[in-house]
Amino acid sequence: MEGAAAVASGVRDLLPVLRDRAQEAEDRRTISAETIKSLAATGFFRLLQPARFGGYEAHPVTFFGCVRDIAAACGSTGWVASVIGVHNWQMALFPDQAQQDVWGDDPGTLMSSSYAPTGRIKAVDGGYRVSGRWSFSSGSDHATWVLLGGIVPGEGDTPADFRTFLLPAADYSIEDVWHTIGLRGTGSNDIVVADAFVPAHRSLSFGDTARCVCPGQEVNPAPLYRIPYGSIFPNTITTPIIGMATGAYEAHVTYMRERVRAAYAGTRAADDPYSQVRVARAAADVDAAWLALTADMNELMSLVTAGERLPMRLRLRVRRDQVRGTELAIQAVDRLFENSGGRAIYTSHPMQRYWRDAHAGRVHAINDPERALSMYGRGEFGLSVADAMV
Repeated sequence: MEGAAAVASGVRDLLPVLRDRAQEAEDRRTISAETIKSLAATGFFRLLQPARFGGYEAHPVTFFGCVRDIAAACGSTGWVASVIGVHNWQMALFPDQAQQDVWGDDPGTLMSSSYAPTGRIKAVDGGYRVSGRWSFSSGSDHATWVLLGGIVPGEGDTPADFRTFLLPAADYSIEDVWHTIGLRGTGSNDIVVADAFVPAHRSLSFGDTARCVCPGQEVNPAPLYRIPYGSIFPNTITTPIIGMATGAYEAHVTYMRERVRAAYAGTRAADDPYSQVRVARAAADVDAAWLALTADMNELMSLVTAGERLPMRLRLRVRRDQVRGTELAIQAVDRLFENSGGRAIYTSHPMQRYWRDAHAGRVHAINDPERALSMYGRGEFGLSVADAMV
């Protein structure tokens, strides 16, 4: 794991540059090509990539730790790094021919995604016809392939399968629609497809990823690729939010050390016991979110490395902790923002950007707490939890 450790060190060295570019990313509504090149140079995008394509097959905690650090410097960059970075993990689950299509000539090729099944899919000889519009494809400006979710119709109104479809840039266009109040630098634009043919080998069933039985495991046997999609991908959304909360905490403490509260007769904010309590509570929330995530990933990797079956109760707990991790991070950001005083609403103050970015990330569908927590409760009561498989 020496290579992965060097990546983490390289990412840490890059953080001051990413922090300085945060406002530029927001103004441009996309992170720069220079930032993508800088991240690629550290080896970050290779962390979850198969070794046979030059990847590190790193422990998920190493990947998520880098994401957290990047998001603490720039929320939008952390978000894009996380979702694009995890695609190399999912690509390893596809049939070998699909992996060769993407990485055969250039192992550094990047993919964006949009998994909500908003397009139209038709099964045909040799594959599928795909058309429609998909939204929220973060970092799509920097990718030359895209992963799109779609439902393959069955008989009547019953879906036959929920699948991911892999398309090259020649088969889709990007429509610039990204005008938002948060995560403005992610360039999460729409993907538009006009009746493209997707060969069967460029499609992957979500059911197979839930059962941890995918064609790519034949050529990528590392334990990393035997973790369920539903245990990895949701945390690629929560981790950057934890990172934003971490960045907000660091910015807040730095600011409050020097802040003098004019409304309280010139009292130093750092001497205010109520302020001290709010800071402690925020720190506890961020730490709790991160400790639960890392403990879950360590347990998952320990079991798959030993060749043991992943119990459903653990899979449910991972989803429970993921949505709670988002909630705790948002709670921390809110508490810090409220404790920052009126100057935090100025666009020149970093707190307002952390606050906006974290809340923008919170509305991702994977962060629906009631849905995930109700599945956990059903499992505890011995009821069916089939929805947790995806």
